[in-house]
Amino acid sequence: MKYIVAVDQSTSASKAFLVDEQGGIVRRASRPHRQYYPAPGRVEQDAEEIFRNVEAIIGEVTEGIPANQLAALALTNQRETTVLWDRWTGKPACPAVVWQDTRGEALCGELRRHDARVRELTGSALSPYLPASKIGVLLRENPALRRRAEAGDLCMGTMESWLAFKLGGRHVTDASNASRTQLMDIHRLEWSKELTSLFGIPEALLAEILPCDGDFGTYRGMPIMGVLGDSFGTLFGQGCHAPGTAKISYGTGTSVMVNLGERALIPENGLTTAVAWRFDGRTAYELEGNITCSGDTLIWLCEGLELFRDPQEIEALARTVPDALGVQLVPAMAGLGAPFFDTGATALIRGMTRGATRAHVARAALEAMAQRPADVLEAIRAGSGLEVPLLMADGGGCKNTLLMQLQADLADCELRCATFSELSALGAAWMAGIAVGLFNSLEDIPARQGEGPRYAPRMAAEQRQAMRRAWRLAIQCARMR
Repeated sequence: MKYIVAVDQSTSASKAFLVDEQGGIVRRASRPHRQYYPAPGRVEQDAEEIFRNVEAIIGEVTEGIPANQLAALALTNQRETTVLWDRWTGKPACPAVVWQDTRGEALCGELRRHDARVRELTGSALSPYLPASKIGVLLRENPALRRRAEAGDLCMGTMESWLAFKLGGRHVTDASNASRTQLMDIHRLEWSKELTSLFGIPEALLAEILPCDGDFGTYRGMPIMGVLGDSFGTLFGQGCHAPGTAKISYGTGTSVMVNLGERALIPENGLTTAVAWRFDGRTAYELEGNITCSGDTLIWLCEGLELFRDPQEIEALARTVPDALGVQLVPAMAGLGAPFFDTGATALIRGMTRGATRAHVARAALEAMAQRPADVLEAIRAGSGLEVPLLMADGGGCKNTLLMQLQADLADCELRCATFSELSALGAAWMAGIAVGLFNSLEDIPARQGEGPRYAPRMAAEQRQAMRRAWRLAIQCARMR
């Protein structure tokens, strides 16, 4: 028996999985890490704590397994969280700057006149959520760090790069994560001197960019390969390998992502393009839109407004009414993400009448969770010319059958739910397994043969169009200053 070890280093915890020759998970381990909030808009983590946790959980899932049965170590990671460390000692030079950190906002404002050029090179508008502005500000605020960086004594990398250095001894990154730094030219697949100069980042900091199935070093005899960002791991694991195939992932927020194939499309409508992976000699690009508040809407109704006991009650109540009776909830608690990117938008509940009940508010919440991905999918179709007739769905929202039917209806496409969880880690593991010859192809992996529930659109076109028109008006109200 041969195994792949897969590490999913996420925002709140690090998880490790032992994946067998069937492609299924047979062991798992997890350790959380602390999150620090030293000042408003600043979010940090201890990279050394994360590394220790990763080493420990790899040890847990491989205990008692002979080294010759461990075929590869795959890595997937929280995207954009960035580490600076000493090239010679391997110690972090400062806390890791988390993707949620917005310290780069002022720098992005200073560079706004370059936004079109940045978008052209990177597929993303200037954003404080991406590493370039974060590290630019960090080096601006700390002259000692800048001197060390310019002298070549520091390394910079996102989490997979940090872990590859600590586990495998190489300062490398993969193309998918590099494409999310806002420092890589996604067309040339190399670091851009124009961008490093713009953000004030010494080139000596940067890692070698490898394909996702490249040589990321060796740990305990295991070649490290199958390395890519977590959302891209899910896209790969869902089998979205052909242009126009798409996935939707439900969690605290929701991510909608479509494979563009081997062409990079520079979006103009609130979406972003990145390298999904470089694998087996080919590059796949993706177009995506991320929604900041999705499942969190239900938590807010339960914990913030105390209208419901738990999310299960929301689904049960929503089923007791045929519609929301005109009630609309726009979940803009932290502004609106894609495709609007309006940080000034505020949440609202509108359309309340004397006949409205908690059940109608519950229904409105689920409708909102389906309307926001429909907004993104509408922008994807308009911006790419792709029809996207099918969404491969995963995440906690898949358990809510009413939400899934609403999603199929409002997005006007079929939904197919995954039969397995932990798709980020499994996508990386399956990629590594193909690379080392454990699997012939994704289609041949036994664990992928099952099919989850399917949902086809049932709503009449006139009703869908009316609901979409009313929703656009609600969005306008949420964006009014």
